[in-house]
Amino acid sequence: MFSRRLAVAGVTALVMAGVGGCSGGAGGTHTSAGNHVRTVDDAPAPSPDTVSGLRDEVRHVSAVTTRATRPHLVRRCTDATRRVTHTRRTGSGKRRSVRTWYTTEHYQRCRKVRQGTETYRRVTRPERWCVRLDDVGGNRSRDDLWYRVTRTTYGDASAAHDHTRLEFSSLGTGC
Repeated sequence: MFSRRLAVAGVTALVMAGVGGCSGGAGGTHTSAGNHVRTVDDAPAPSPDTVSGLRDEVRHVSAVTTRATRPHLVRRCTDATRRVTHTRRTGSGKRRSVRTWYTTEHYQRCRKVRQGTETYRRVTRPERWCVRLDDVGGNRSRDDLWYRVTRTTYGDASAAHDHTRLEFSSLGTGC
């Protein structure tokens, strides 16, 4: 009985800790893609996948596309038949018999065949949003490092003033 009460108390404590961790704070900006831009005043301890530093510059690199062609495939069906075997077993022991008969089943045999070509837009350079930071991780010697971010994080960073301390999750380095 005591161990059951202890287990219930432990589960209750875990649920309360989870609910307390999910409550929204007064500061910070949450984004839909899971990235997060905060000022240092309301930031919790940084996780290993987040980057912090002073906002230096933001850059949007637009996508580059080109026209390309590929085979145009269409579905072509033909009528086909197949022979189907049917069996019926009756009786038991010495009086057991098996009757077999055949029928022809009609069906559609479909496959994709090439019929000309079609043009489409091929992406040669994907769209990127980047933020450049100074004093990365609080280290004054780590300046001018570019990080690729989501569009919403880019919007939040571009709205921030220069040399504002930012913290966000990056998609990669370089721009």
